[in-house]
Amino acid sequence: MRCLLILAHPRRDSFCGALFDAYAAGARQAGVECRELILSALKFDPNVHAVSPELQPLEPDLVRAQHDIAWAEHVVFVYPTWWGTFPALLKGFLDRVLVPGFAFRHVTHDRWDKLLAGRTADLLTTMDTPPPIYRFIYRAPGRQALARATLGYCGLRTVRADSFGPVIASDAAQRSRWLERARASGARLVHGALSPAQRRAQRLLAWLAALRLQFYPMTWIAYTVGALAAGAGPPLAMAPYLLGYVALFFLEAATVFLNEWFDFDSDRRNRNAGPFTGGSRVLVDGRLDRAAMRKGIALALLAAVAALVALIAAAPAGSALPVALLYAVFAAFALFYTVPPLKLSHRGLGELDVALTHSVGAILAGYVAQGGGWSHRVPWLLALPLGIAVLPSILLAGCPDRAADQAAAKRTLVVLLGKRNTARLAMAATVAAPATAALLALARPDMAALLGWGALGGAVHGAWLCQHLRRFTVQEMPERIDGAIVLALTFILWFCIPPLLVLA
Repeated sequence: MRCLLILAHPRRDSFCGALFDAYAAGARQAGVECRELILSALKFDPNVHAVSPELQPLEPDLVRAQHDIAWAEHVVFVYPTWWGTFPALLKGFLDRVLVPGFAFRHVTHDRWDKLLAGRTADLLTTMDTPPPIYRFIYRAPGRQALARATLGYCGLRTVRADSFGPVIASDAAQRSRWLERARASGARLVHGALSPAQRRAQRLLAWLAALRLQFYPMTWIAYTVGALAAGAGPPLAMAPYLLGYVALFFLEAATVFLNEWFDFDSDRRNRNAGPFTGGSRVLVDGRLDRAAMRKGIALALLAAVAALVALIAAAPAGSALPVALLYAVFAAFALFYTVPPLKLSHRGLGELDVALTHSVGAILAGYVAQGGGWSHRVPWLLALPLGIAVLPSILLAGCPDRAADQAAAKRTLVVLLGKRNTARLAMAATVAAPATAALLALARPDMAALLGWGALGGAVHGAWLCQHLRRFTVQEMPERIDGAIVLALTFILWFCIPPLLVLA
């Protein structure tokens, strides 16, 4: 490991200096390659006189400091806490060194690249305030400013923050214990910057991000609607119900993992990734490697197959073959969204694929798992307005990805149609979904209660969504449209929540 230690106390012979030396000794004893920056020994102007800090030429000492930061994998800051935060010496150093183009790069007014990502940091600070008071009463303003607003903005993740105090009331024995604690903090780097618990938590969070759980509730609701519709309400046969959803869950997990794998080139180019677009970025950001993702794909597929086999065994008499065939078809449509040779999302068919799998696919899965026939009209009629309602959200989600998808030769509908025509198509689907639900409710008495309220609520919600979409047809669409996507996603609920409540 390469470690850069930065002493930010104006006096080298301070207690901060002793903590700095103790940490460095522990790190070197652990075999860590260390460099040191003593800020009080550097010659630089701490004030930014130019319009923007990157326009002010760097002094030679700051050029070397940037080289050291770029070299380091782990950065340690040792500083005193004065007036609740860090000294002017450190603030001036950060103002001059962490400049655009080196530490970060603005993409838009609210988007930026973290150019120092992948690095970790430790903070060691002395104070005369009792640390619990500083943390819980003052809410650690200096630590928050350094760890989150400064280092975090540039991509450095603070993994450890140690406070030593109150120094003013300490004796020699206490300071000796503190020095040993600092040395032990440096020595722990023999196992890396993260503790075993932190590594486990980091990996768990990476897998949770890769799963993209924000999209699963829609599938579960549609599946449950289908299951309830098969028996016209509760009670459900719980074993088939649970096994069927477990199979769907792991199929969806395998699908999003495969999307991460096969859409890597597009995701790598994407500057507009968000909670609903651009994938989870766990591979792009290095939070998981390809070997781990390969195992995740295999385990998800095995779990889906195991749940399906158990479902077939537990399915009502005569339902085994329909269940097996339906889930096989559902799996093919889901998995081949990005997987060769079909690569549906690369051929302008991905949006339709998502609409089908998240409406008729999910509803039919629940329906046949409860012994219903796949050819019955009810699940198909329930799925029709729902599938149309899914289209606006999936179409809008492709708009921020358009430039990256086009560069990666991925021919989505948004790439083929352009953003304005995509917004027009999304408007058409927004109008068509409640209109279809209303027609079905009027034409069939058995659909009136299931779709009537959804048609009314969807029409009101859809009018609101169309106002947003209309702006995108007459003016340039922003790169990020998270608000419109949320509005489109919640629009879907009108076509699955009312049937769920009526059947339940």
